Amino acid sequence: MQLKRPESVLVVIRDEHNQVLIMQREDDANFWQSVTGTIEEGEIPLNAAYRELAEETGIALPKSTHPIVDCRLVSQYEIRPAWLYRYPKGSQFNNEYVFSVKVPIGLPIVLTEHTDFEWTSKQEAMQKVWSRSNRDAIALFVPD
Repeated sequence: MQLKRPESVLVVIRDEHNQVLIMQREDDANFWQSVTGTIEEGEIPLNAAYRELAEETGIALPKSTHPIVDCRLVSQYEIRPAWLYRYPKGSQFNNEYVFSVKVPIGLPIVLTEHTDFEWTSKQEAMQKVWSRSNRDAIALFVPD
């Protein structure tokens, strides 16, 4: 298994009515989240955001009409103890670059790493997502 870099992206997805897409992780039924993923070696965070969005949801919209917005926020969080084996020895914290994107209503979602998804209100999404950094990103970057 290739170890993950302790740098990742978080992409908050909302539709034209500010409904937020959240997904249920395959490995933890209580863990709901936005799109997340490790930044690969030599990859810039924005490119990782586009790649992860397409990989996890099947959403691959033209950048010219539906740009992913760099929220200019980097959250740091402690890596869950159960996941430390995925990272280089001595890793304790992950730096997460936050992005957001507005997509058309009714896009088909193709899950590859999750078991379920929901379009919810901002408040419902904030209550359901597992991580504080995900909750904070939704609070800051999804309009009321």
